[in-house]
Amino acid sequence: MRFRVLILLAVIPLAGCESKAHKVQRLQAEYSAAYPSYATACLYEDSSGAARLLMGQKLTTEQMAALEARKKAREAQCKPQSDHLAQLQREILAAQQ
Repeated sequence: MRFRVLILLAVIPLAGCESKAHKVQRLQAEYSAAYPSYATACLYEDSSGAARLLMGQKLTTEQMAALEARKKAREAQCKPQSDHLAQLQREILAAQQ
């Protein structure tokens, strides 16, 4: 009888670990699905004018103001996606603990 109880107590944590692994996989799959659209929309666009400056082009005050306005608009548009991805990363790290 005691042997059965010990086996049962040993199996319960293993079942918990398996669901933990599934949770990590689910969160990683969700992150992997969400990241490409975020990266395309929010990371790859050059709105800082850095490329123009590196090529030797001078930017006027109006051009700098337009770039700054586009940067702020993009940051406002991308913030919800960025926050969601950051939350997923926190959940993945917590689930791996």
